[in-house]
Amino acid sequence: MADDDLTRRGRDIDYAKPLSQASIGKGRHRTFVGGQWDELGELQLQFMIAQGLRPEHRLLDVGCGSLRAGSRFVDYLRPGGYHGIDINSTLLDAGYEHELSDALRAKLPREQLRATDRFDCDFGVQFDFAIAQSVFTHISLNQIRLCLYRLAQVMAPGGRFLASYFEAPRSHPLDQPRAGGKHWTERNAFFYYRRDLRFAAQRAPWTLHYIGQWGHPRQQRMMEFRRIDPNPPAEPRNRLKRARRRALGLKRRLPI
Repeated sequence: MADDDLTRRGRDIDYAKPLSQASIGKGRHRTFVGGQWDELGELQLQFMIAQGLRPEHRLLDVGCGSLRAGSRFVDYLRPGGYHGIDINSTLLDAGYEHELSDALRAKLPREQLRATDRFDCDFGVQFDFAIAQSVFTHISLNQIRLCLYRLAQVMAPGGRFLASYFEAPRSHPLDQPRAGGKHWTERNAFFYYRRDLRFAAQRAPWTLHYIGQWGHPRQQRMMEFRRIDPNPPAEPRNRLKRARRRALGLKRRLPI
């Protein structure tokens, strides 16, 4: 998935359009995803490590493109720990063939990279972490909702999905663009309010935690979606009774 192309805002961009071998040979697979190859690739790796990603974890890279961050994640994780999805199959091929060494390809079976336009991310495993860097900036709210719904089905209980987006303060008018006419509510590149993301997550078992600034050079903010555990540890009986009393607005009965 491409980063925000500020010179083409508002246009219909076909992110699934195949790249020719000639353009890949000229490095187009790197510029197509927004450039800043080393800076943004390393930023994602270090950010996820700071969030708790460890070599033994499984990570899903949503909108992995030509493996700008993926090449670093594959190197960091144990064999088989990285999976990626993207709308553009030629970007996946280019990343696999041109951005991975033989040693890294040995750690990443090609079938762990999938082209999909509906966030089909069921690889038969559960993920501890997922990241979507500059994906929500280019898709509609309904697509975000679909992404969160399908991703929730493959995340381990307590699993964490980190997604970047262009944010607007609550006071910003809905019908006015931002960033000098580069970000919009209804067309690419999209901006969102925090409550938009909460709405999009309502149909899936997530809790949201706002992270905000994370060092992105284009000022994208970060939101964490944490997969709710469907079978949380049982609360001690007394604690449950106290919680019930608080919910009902009851006070503890004092002795006469």
